[in-house]
Amino acid sequence: MITGAPSRWWIYQRERFPVLAHGPLVAAFSFSGVCYSLLLRGKSGAPALPAVAAAFVTALLFFLQLRIADEFKDFDEDSLYRPYRAVPRGLVGLGELGVVGVAAGLVQIAFAIWLKPGMIVLLLPVWLYLALMCREFFVRDWLKSHPFTYMWSHMMIMPLIDFYVTSCDWRGASAGYPRGAPDGLLWFLLVSFFNGIVIEIGRKIRAPADEETGVETYTVLWGRSTAVVAWLTALGLTTVFAGLAAAQIRFLGPAACLLAALISIAALIAARFMRSPVSGNAKAFELFSGIWTLLMYLSLGAAPWAVKYFHLVPMSGRN
Repeated sequence: MITGAPSRWWIYQRERFPVLAHGPLVAAFSFSGVCYSLLLRGKSGAPALPAVAAAFVTALLFFLQLRIADEFKDFDEDSLYRPYRAVPRGLVGLGELGVVGVAAGLVQIAFAIWLKPGMIVLLLPVWLYLALMCREFFVRDWLKSHPFTYMWSHMMIMPLIDFYVTSCDWRGASAGYPRGAPDGLLWFLLVSFFNGIVIEIGRKIRAPADEETGVETYTVLWGRSTAVVAWLTALGLTTVFAGLAAAQIRFLGPAACLLAALISIAALIAARFMRSPVSGNAKAFELFSGIWTLLMYLSLGAAPWAVKYFHLVPMSGRN
């Protein structure tokens, strides 16, 4: 039996937004974003602690707000097909989640002001896009009938979040980087976009025995073969843009070796699932997508920064 608010919210986060699972990924994402910006600006020192803290907290709260937005837009479908989820079964209410989302926004504003008041302006595009996503861009039925467009339109928020994360360095902590966003940042933003697609497809590839009525997985929408090919294609595109991003900071060689190894593992996962589409093989897609995300971001931000900062080995690539 659920007794008291603290236990309700603990259960909610465990089921719908597990902090211990998301925290390391968001930490890698945000720290690497700050480090990548630092390296693009040609700096070799340690990233500013306020920039790292603001990037992490703000990014984590962005992802929490994304989860809350999903609860609102999916409430009717969840109530009909997934009544076991936290909101339909009454664990927490939409009104309560709305309050949490607004409180998260206030915390984001506080961190922006702490870093540099002008940072608030860069919060607005993310919030606006999040609001449009919550309303399904006012074309819900059309988007539902075009799952590919639904996916990429929702993934557009990822580079917006990443842009804010990197701006914690180039705008917030750099005393006003005179040229605005540093050259080469676009490739890192494209990595975020396609990596979001990797995660999205990976978590919605399921074995036939695990499919649920009313749950639009990509194996249902596209078929098993197409879903797997789409996942591998997203991995391939992420690899291309990650290589271009790594070249900007002269870390192409090490990043390419890591990504090549990961792509090989992904191909084995895909082949095994195609031969035997059982639950364990299907769950490997989501697990690997998380590992891929963690290692890829580290290879673009934290690792090259550490190599340069601690003078571990000479960095090679673009001059």
